Amino acid sequence: MAAAGPSVFLLMVSGQVESAQFPEYDDLYCKYCFVYGHDWAPTTGLEEGISQITSKSRDVQQALVWNFPIDVTFKSTNPFGWPQIVLSVYGPDVFGNDVVRGYGAVHVPFSPGRHKRTIPMFVPESTSKLHKFTSWFMGRRPEYTDPKVVAQGEGREVTRVRSQGFVTLLFNVVTKDMRKLGYDTGPSDTQGVSGPSLPQGLPQ
Repeated sequence: MAAAGPSVFLLMVSGQVESAQFPEYDDLYCKYCFVYGHDWAPTTGLEEGISQITSKSRDVQQALVWNFPIDVTFKSTNPFGWPQIVLSVYGPDVFGNDVVRGYGAVHVPFSPGRHKRTIPMFVPESTSKLHKFTSWFMGRRPEYTDPKVVAQGEGREVTRVRSQGFVTLLFNVVTKDMRKLGYDTGPSDTQGVSGPSLPQGLPQ
């Protein structure tokens, strides 16, 4: 009797939150978390993390370098709800309070191999000048109560946002048993580093 085929496939993601460009800010740290569909479940690794605080490099680029590792494995029966990584960057304001400096999200690349993604970041904005002044005076800037909303479509179109900075991620993606379940992931051995190819998941 023939052995039964696999009922799930695996997605293994490693890499790092490499660096950021925030020309107006310094001494920043980064949080990440994964958002995924109902058919997905993490099996090993961490689905969220928080980096160290880093200062700008002294060279011309003035990059904020974290090199903060990512390592997680998911299992699923269905590619719907493919995982996204949500990033939140924080740093001190003039009063010394930690405030959000940027949100961003991107899908984990679909094809196996090594990938580099540069994610445009944004912050929510107050809807009136009075709100802007009050939030500045009180040291409380607009931010999402749950950063995972960044990866979802519902309600984002009514949020006023402003672009601010970029974060660069490196992904190493390995899939297992996707072909056996009838899904084509493209070449199994991706050479080099690919550029952005997926929607960035930002509000329009």
